[in-house]
Amino acid sequence: MSLSRNGKSALLISPNSVLANALLRSIDLLRPRVLAVRPQRIEFVVGTQINGAPHLGTNLVQTAAFLLAKIARREFSIDTRVRFGALDNAPYDVVLDPETHHAYQQTYYHALGKDEISELVDGYYRAFFDSLSEATDTDYEVETYTDQQATPGFRAEFLRTLERLEDIRWWMAPSHGTVHIRLPCPECGWAEKRADRTKLAHLDEDGATLTAVCLDHGDYEVHIDPEDDQPYLDLATLYRNLVKERALGRDTHVLHVMMKGGDWTFGCQLVDGALGALDTPPTQMPSRIFTPQVLAPTGAKLSKSLLREQGKGALPADVEPWMLDTTAWPGTVDDYVDALVWLVGELLTDPKHFFRSFTVKELGRMMTARPAEPVVRAHEMGIYKRYFDLIATGRKTIEIRVNDSSRKKIKEGSLIRFRCQGDQVLTRVTRVARYGSFEEMFDHESVTSVNPLAAREEQLANIRQIYPPEREALGVVAIGIELVDPPRPA
Repeated sequence: MSLSRNGKSALLISPNSVLANALLRSIDLLRPRVLAVRPQRIEFVVGTQINGAPHLGTNLVQTAAFLLAKIARREFSIDTRVRFGALDNAPYDVVLDPETHHAYQQTYYHALGKDEISELVDGYYRAFFDSLSEATDTDYEVETYTDQQATPGFRAEFLRTLERLEDIRWWMAPSHGTVHIRLPCPECGWAEKRADRTKLAHLDEDGATLTAVCLDHGDYEVHIDPEDDQPYLDLATLYRNLVKERALGRDTHVLHVMMKGGDWTFGCQLVDGALGALDTPPTQMPSRIFTPQVLAPTGAKLSKSLLREQGKGALPADVEPWMLDTTAWPGTVDDYVDALVWLVGELLTDPKHFFRSFTVKELGRMMTARPAEPVVRAHEMGIYKRYFDLIATGRKTIEIRVNDSSRKKIKEGSLIRFRCQGDQVLTRVTRVARYGSFEEMFDHESVTSVNPLAAREEQLANIRQIYPPEREALGVVAIGIELVDPPRPA
């Protein structure tokens, strides 16, 4: 691999930008919010429409969420996880009323049902996420939009926006001012796509009453309150994000970071306008990270919908089939994940590389340049120089950490790669023991195996300088280790 004059890899050459110029590392974008709210956990939230196989751009956003969660956990010493929103309210079918010309749509959820939606999520994403979770030491959870809209917090936030509907409607629908609130007919599950005839009839402390019109069943009325998970709220994209971000922002213990593709940068100005119109406090404004947008050779966003409309003949020459349907990747899921983790890791080496767009041809070139040696998956831990040297010489055989989510994945036989100042050493886990506190841990573990150069009380004092009480409250894990490879440059 060629090197530039400053010694860095010349694999990527990116122009500077306003945002990149303000950052040393991409993760620094979160630092002001972390310092302002001091969260107990950071969740990276990524949503995807469940309407077919994912393409490269979708998986790139998801991979970035897992990698940034790993980096944030190390950088801020805060527990992290990924929350995947499966948007099962994507339109499954759309029909036009031949008399009134009103369009009606049915969601994937209403067309397929809960069980088939679960099968779609498992088929397209479960193995991919499990592999990403293992590769990055990051836990994740899956939440469908159907489940999300049924929660009291989401429905209560929706009702609050109805109180200020006049203030936000032009932000949510700048061309016509009609906010798309789709309330599927309780008889058939179809709803008017553009909600032209959906009206707010009554709103008080007991909830909201809205009226709508069904193609087959005529006029109907629904009542919404926070405690009842019916009727179904199928909100248009901008409105759904407004309600979701408002609801998540009320959790003072968790910082939710919205992971979005680069094309969202244009739409979020409307969501932010509505957030401002609702007097959203600064500490509850959403944190967002926009990932690199994947572009076709024309400069347009790589799009499966355009391909569906124009046919396979419109497939650009530089787009390999797996880029539009990543389940067609010619290898195992782990191979694909390792390739994506490497790719996104390269983009994250410099904010100039991450906060920009890439054509499929450029991404293909980078993937081709990926090192050929097999990936050795290992838990990664940064460590101070004096402890790294003790591990590298085999004198330190127990590593202790707080028992956060990433440590819970460590088990006997796992590999751990310790990194320090450009060097690394690979170890294998010989045993794992978990305790309630550092004192309890030292009651059962050999002090010299943890650090042969310091007595128990000195070690306790040093550890307490590293881990504050709220981190120790997570519990303590003692990890027995043995050398696998001699130390080498990272």
